[in-house]
Amino acid sequence: MATAGKSALRDRLVAARRSVADDVRTAEAELLAEHLKQVEIDAGTVCAYVPVGSEPGSLAMLDVLLRRAGRVLLPVARVGAGDTPLPLRWGEYRQDALVAARWGLLEPPEPWLPESALGEAGLVLLPALAVDRRGVRLGRGRGFYDRSLAARNPEARLVAIVRDTEFVDELPSEPHDVPMTHALTPGRGLIALPTRE
Repeated sequence: MATAGKSALRDRLVAARRSVADDVRTAEAELLAEHLKQVEIDAGTVCAYVPVGSEPGSLAMLDVLLRRAGRVLLPVARVGAGDTPLPLRWGEYRQDALVAARWGLLEPPEPWLPESALGEAGLVLLPALAVDRRGVRLGRGRGFYDRSLAARNPEARLVAIVRDTEFVDELPSEPHDVPMTHALTPGRGLIALPTRE
């Protein structure tokens, strides 16, 4: 699909998220945190993100992961020349220690770890506007995760977190898209997705 088509789809999905009532958003966030209590997590490192704005989830998800895994790494987004997204760096999650960053994000303070820190995680939670049954993830379009997932552990589970209505039959995809292994929704919990070769 053309970039213009993806852009229009992103706009529709963002608008739909913004229309969700606060009480519904809160209830969905609680369900997501509860589902994470049931997800198999080996002690060690998990990579996650801080939901902001209308993104599904909450800091409670990170607290669950921290208690269960022992170490949660959060992305640090930076750009290079020409505002080109660079691979994500990572910082350790500490409760009550997040700082405001570009694009309305919340990030861990320095010191930061290199891009390769992603390879330490057996579970990676990713933000998404939608994910389809084939594992295609639609992000915000900046390309941070597309550039960063090359450093992942090939055995890591990649979990896109979306609202129930954002788990769809099919999304446009491109050759550089890294397929998700799972989706996590408030109503359905963890959904295993077929792996593509």
